[in-house]
Amino acid sequence: MFSRLSASVVARRLAQAVIDACLVALAYLLAFVLRFDPSIPDRYNDLLLGSIWFVVAGKIVIFWANGLYHKLWRFVDAKDFEAIVRAVVMASTALVAVFFLIPTSVTVDPPRGVIALDLLLTLALISGTRFVVRMLTERRPFRGPMARSSAREVLIVGAGNGGQLVAAELRRNPGLGGVPIGFVDDDPRKQGMRIAGLKVEGTTDELPRVLDGAEPDEVIIAIPSAPGVLRQKVVTACRAREIPVRTLPTVFELLSGGLNLMRQVREVQVEDVLGREPVRLEVDRVGGYLAGETVLITGAGGSIGSELCRQISRVGPQRMILVDNAENSLFEVRRELETDRHFARTVAVLADIKDATRISEIFEEYNPGVVFHAAAYKHVPLMEENPIEAVRNNSVGTRIVAAAAGRSKTKRFVLVSTDKAVSPATVMGASKTLAEWAVEATQRQFEQTRFTTVRFGNVLGSSGSVVPIFRRQIAAGGPLTVTDENMTRYFMTIPEAVQLIIRAGNMGVGGEIYVLEMGEPVRIIDLARKMIQLSGREPERDVAIEIIGRRPGEKLHEELFNPDEEPRATSEDKIMAAVRPPLEPDWVEEAFAQVEELVYAGDARGLAATVAALAEGRRVPDTFEAGTPAPE
Repeated sequence: MFSRLSASVVARRLAQAVIDACLVALAYLLAFVLRFDPSIPDRYNDLLLGSIWFVVAGKIVIFWANGLYHKLWRFVDAKDFEAIVRAVVMASTALVAVFFLIPTSVTVDPPRGVIALDLLLTLALISGTRFVVRMLTERRPFRGPMARSSAREVLIVGAGNGGQLVAAELRRNPGLGGVPIGFVDDDPRKQGMRIAGLKVEGTTDELPRVLDGAEPDEVIIAIPSAPGVLRQKVVTACRAREIPVRTLPTVFELLSGGLNLMRQVREVQVEDVLGREPVRLEVDRVGGYLAGETVLITGAGGSIGSELCRQISRVGPQRMILVDNAENSLFEVRRELETDRHFARTVAVLADIKDATRISEIFEEYNPGVVFHAAAYKHVPLMEENPIEAVRNNSVGTRIVAAAAGRSKTKRFVLVSTDKAVSPATVMGASKTLAEWAVEATQRQFEQTRFTTVRFGNVLGSSGSVVPIFRRQIAAGGPLTVTDENMTRYFMTIPEAVQLIIRAGNMGVGGEIYVLEMGEPVRIIDLARKMIQLSGREPERDVAIEIIGRRPGEKLHEELFNPDEEPRATSEDKIMAAVRPPLEPDWVEEAFAQVEELVYAGDARGLAATVAALAEGRRVPDTFEAGTPAPE
């Protein structure tokens, strides 16, 4: 098969060279004809007949050396035109050298006008032929009215490189079933112009008028870096006319999933229209400290942990130790890293972070240089029903892993925390508060390790996010359940959360708490309405929204800083530090001693009351009555 393929390639290149040879000969002949119109003198006619063969042969050799036959002509672009210009100029320069500088048997030199005309004609014929082939390929006769009648008419938002690529791909591949009919772009210089053969019909502010006039079957947002405000504007105008909208992926998504552009055009997602610009960090730069390190990630199969694995694999760690107690999740993340991302330096460790002996064994065996502790229980109502497991996993488990990292002299330890640890009103939030205290106290005990906490709000699409719940409810026809009409939450995407975590791992000297500037909080009911609209339906008309009332301990508005914490700017854009009075290590030891006693005694009510009191007042209750009900 390889030999047949090679023969086919050679045949194609030879065919291209033969065509070019004919074009070069024609250009050389026309140069003489145009220069000596109406007739060529005999001596120059002899020169033409005597030199045309080596002129053609010499130019073809130069063209071949410049790679003009290494590409199919239907795929030529601006870069290929640069190569053609370079090759033609080199060939004409060589022609001048042969005729005027190197002694030959030719007694008459060609006029300089012939040399100039030959260069221009050769350039026009060689480049023109290629672009004609591309034009005919993209506009084949069978893609005429019959093809257009069955194809979707596509309006493209963005007439830049992305939009032009989309238009070219739609024309080139009839299997995509789309025909580009025009652009919408906010650049005033492009208004009314034709780009890639399509007219720029107006700006996004004029989109309603353009949609009413063009009546497209689909709109594609071809601006990977488009802000949420622009996407929301496009989605709103299109949904009002029941026109589906898709968008190009971001550069990060393209690089992560391959470069097949049209296959990666996706539906507009809720994170595209939240109205907050995502934090963008260069992972290769901010994660450079991980190169060559053994990196251990707990909760590696979860939403945050798996994304940590994906992004860290890009910076070249020596090895990644994936720790999780969920077999299927651990299997899937390792398979993805090895099969899809070609990163084979992984070790999958099935272990429970609550098992102090097992965790110590892991640290002794692999001696990680950096630890990202992402393992946590996060579902608030479930943790309210299971407070012992919430505290054992989130609080005691964090203390176990942090202590193991300190004993093994790990360089950096990063705790993934949550805004629910701020003035906590639930067992889950209080358990994460205790986790933050455990890390702070461990920093004082093991000063050679830099312990850091990263705190942020809700993560879109994570296992604890409301978004997957809303999607399932929409698929079932509704209703979407919202606990309170005025409830708000901070939101961010999984990739930007992980970028923050990676960046924070190399900031500060240890003991810091870093918080992402997350913009304005989003009303949950507004999020529900947007998700219904993105599904092509209308809120209340097609899908109902039901207010079911707040659950015990659920706050209307989450906070990012405790009352005793002072927000301070850092050297990194949009990353704040929460500065608070230091905790006494002995106090933390006393608090955890009491908490662990209740955990291992199985006293759920007493544990909930004690943890709530600790989180609220930073104090260990002097006494508590076993079986005391948890505070509402």
